[in-house]
Amino acid sequence: MKKYLVIGNPIDHSLSPKLHNYWFEENNIDALYEKKQVEEIDLEKIISDIRNGKIEGINVTVPFKKSVIPFLDKTEIPEKIQSVNTIYREKKIKNSNKIVGTNTDILGFKNSLAQIKYNAKGKKIFILGAGGVTPSIIYALEEMKPSSIMLSNRTKEKAESLKNLFPQIEIVEWGHIKNFDMIINTTSLGLREKDKLPIDHNLIEPRKFFYDVIYNPKKTNFLFEAEKRGHQIENGKMMFVYQAQEAFRLFTIVPNIRSGILPSINKKVLKLLEND
Repeated sequence: MKKYLVIGNPIDHSLSPKLHNYWFEENNIDALYEKKQVEEIDLEKIISDIRNGKIEGINVTVPFKKSVIPFLDKTEIPEKIQSVNTIYREKKIKNSNKIVGTNTDILGFKNSLAQIKYNAKGKKIFILGAGGVTPSIIYALEEMKPSSIMLSNRTKEKAESLKNLFPQIEIVEWGHIKNFDMIINTTSLGLREKDKLPIDHNLIEPRKFFYDVIYNPKKTNFLFEAEKRGHQIENGKMMFVYQAQEAFRLFTIVPNIRSGILPSINKKVLKLLEND
């Protein structure tokens, strides 16, 4: 039986095992997908386990999307992203032992907006957070041609590092709010019930779009407070599902065959994830 993992810290919230194991069963694949909380010191050993065949592949979540990169043989990501969420042995070449890291968050975010028919072109976008998924979201947004991208982070140095990669973004002091059309929470604030972001809702005009990359819980305080005030809200569930779909395809590529299995996203899959 093949073994797959999602690693992160924290990791209890992850629904990746439920989704991937459903797809494995649906496609008659003898495999098991589990979640594992790890520390930075564990990363080299986990990558080594992929190389020696103990693990077939992994997904990576907070806070290791950048720190796994030095242990990989190659990455298939845009240079400025520096964020990996899917790792596997190279499949395009038979008997290759190279460990490849790629990023499916970009596609996941773009598809999640397309699914609700939200057009970011010409919009003012405000991003909260500068963590592992943020570069992917900025990269995806750039392709959508918004009028501006603003970013605020608790640690200003991390925000400035992102500005070095994406010079056009505007850095805003943490806790300050500027006029926006869409605001995106990319921080982990919201994984716990009491988590709150420093937002003064009295300064926000009506009919804005609040997007949270967190999908479990399905309605963070960030979204709950926005919904109370009549704003459009969206959690990260569809981004999660679409990025997982592409990761599954990559995991199931057969050597010398590029396609892989693109699993179904239907009402049954979405209902499965609603049970948590």
